[in-house]
Amino acid sequence: MANETIPVLRVARPTDQLAVIQRFYQDGLGFELLAQFDNHNGFDGLILGHRQWPYHLEFTHHRGHMVGKAPSADNLLVLYFPDEDTWRQQVERMRAHGFESVASYNPYWDEWGVTFEDADGYRMVLQQAAWAL
Repeated sequence: MANETIPVLRVARPTDQLAVIQRFYQDGLGFELLAQFDNHNGFDGLILGHRQWPYHLEFTHHRGHMVGKAPSADNLLVLYFPDEDTWRQQVERMRAHGFESVASYNPYWDEWGVTFEDADGYRMVLQQAAWAL
């Protein structure tokens, strides 16, 4: 059971392509499907993450509405992997599921990381470094 005293971050984003987005984050990145809903006040959605991690991603589609693509190539999330082998395995997993890396809009992220773009044009950087302030 998760520690109920730790805050949890949920990043929520609309999409026009729930099934394709699910494949990117679940199959490619290894996120778990934590919850799913259909036609909740006109919204369908997925919540993906890891049960023991204090963050998850929610993707929603409002039936009858189109949201389009990311407004720029600099809309991204960054996952830090301190262990090089774990980082390399994650990059290889993405490629094995057919996701090709893209050059980062900000070249800083290409120095220690690899960037992948989802079907909506939002980007995920897999950074081979430990997070430090």
